[in-house]
Amino acid sequence: MLVTAQRPVPQPGAGEVLVKVAAAGVNRPDVLQRLGLYPMPPGVPTIPGLEIAGTIVAVAGDVTRWQIGDAVCALVAGGGYAEYCTAPAGQCLAVPKGMAMTDAAGLPETWFTVWSNVVDRGGAVRGETMLVHGGTSGIGVTAIQLGIALGLTVIVTAGSAAKCAAALALGAAHAIDYNAQDFAAEVAAITNGRGVDIVLDMVGGDYIPRNLKCLADDGRHVSIAFQRGAKADLDLTAIMRKRLVMTGSMLRPRSIAFKTAIAEVLERAIWPEFESGRLTPVTDKVFALADAADAHRRMEAGTHVGKIVLRIGA
Repeated sequence: MLVTAQRPVPQPGAGEVLVKVAAAGVNRPDVLQRLGLYPMPPGVPTIPGLEIAGTIVAVAGDVTRWQIGDAVCALVAGGGYAEYCTAPAGQCLAVPKGMAMTDAAGLPETWFTVWSNVVDRGGAVRGETMLVHGGTSGIGVTAIQLGIALGLTVIVTAGSAAKCAAALALGAAHAIDYNAQDFAAEVAAITNGRGVDIVLDMVGGDYIPRNLKCLADDGRHVSIAFQRGAKADLDLTAIMRKRLVMTGSMLRPRSIAFKTAIAEVLERAIWPEFESGRLTPVTDKVFALADAADAHRRMEAGTHVGKIVLRIGA
């Protein structure tokens, strides 16, 4: 259950800043945490929230990059659904010029996740083709945008004709309605039987063998969640014959140094795209903090296109 409560204002430790939070992104791990299905790392606040945007109001003595008054968005390990939240200085990025805090708050979690998995683990190369499940989710929308920035052809799956249309409008090259079509057969038809170079999967379970059918020779299967289960029956013959790579990762447990390195790459490679307007955030709906339960219900219903955000302060 989500309830409002009073807590002491946190204080920044070494290497941290304190942010007066204007908005916080809502992500599926928040829902899983509420349900008791996603244990928090040691020392992390019980308050949900993995990404924030706001204004820095205090900095630790060893922080030189940021100053009081800077507008930042940040990836945090927890505590985002609050008026104040500490963040590692290296996991902060400047709010792109002219961007609303409610839009900036929805950037860090999905961009850190998608970059680290598609580029670092998936080895995406310009000209390749990628299949993304959940094409209108926060992750899916970000994957489409990253694909555009990197010169990838992006095929997505989504749960209705309307969602497929939304994904196409956002820049996906092809969209498959998984409730009306066999996505593996559609991928084969779209690629003339070759298959895709990368599958970005957050479904797991019985999707895994079907995903492997979608992969071309030397393809990479990248798992970031398992909404249909963490186990699957696999035919290793297909993996061996096509020389497939199966990988994946979880972002939350990774070190601050690892996340800082991603932030630095995003600042160079992606943030200028937002500054120029070539990329724009896709925010589905903004809820007041007091209505966080409604935000979670929208997430669980799966009706959103893009990011769900909580408005917390001015």
